[in-house]
Amino acid sequence: MCILKKLIIAISGSSGVIYGIRLLQILKETANIQTHLIISNAAKKTIELETNLPVKKIEKLSNIIYNNNDIAASISSGSFNTYGMIILPCSIKTLSGIANSYNDNLIIRAADVTLKERKILLLAIRETPLHTGHLRLLLRTSKLGAIIYPLTTAFYCYPKNINDIINYSVNRILDFFNIKLSHDLFLRWK
Repeated sequence: MCILKKLIIAISGSSGVIYGIRLLQILKETANIQTHLIISNAAKKTIELETNLPVKKIEKLSNIIYNNNDIAASISSGSFNTYGMIILPCSIKTLSGIANSYNDNLIIRAADVTLKERKILLLAIRETPLHTGHLRLLLRTSKLGAIIYPLTTAFYCYPKNINDIINYSVNRILDFFNIKLSHDLFLRWK
């Protein structure tokens, strides 16, 4: 019997929504992962600006979809049994809400619950450059237990196009959750 791992995926309004979309595509092919998706309103706008994909098509990549305003959703409770949460990309606004436990939407509330339950919370920050206020928020969330993952790439794997760069980050993020793919999406360091 295959045990499903429930994984919360959030796409916030930062540029780089394609990373979150690619993560969902990869996880859709992974039989033992059940994805729980939240897309912020700002992310919906960013999806419209950065891709030619309708939000409904992206939502179909996930098993369960939540409205970001639904603070009472199952994933907002510590009794929801989840493997962890990935916010990809994570905007500075979302980072600030998490760092300050300002639970005014479901993404931030689910992240706060993930931290209090000592589950893996990975924040894929795409903002650059960073000022001191951003760095303080990153340090605060790191001290709370979050994994800070800046969306950068390695060049030892010889990326040939943007898909190689995106695949590198998505595969590395899945490594934190010990999610094994049938084959790596990049050439690992030897």
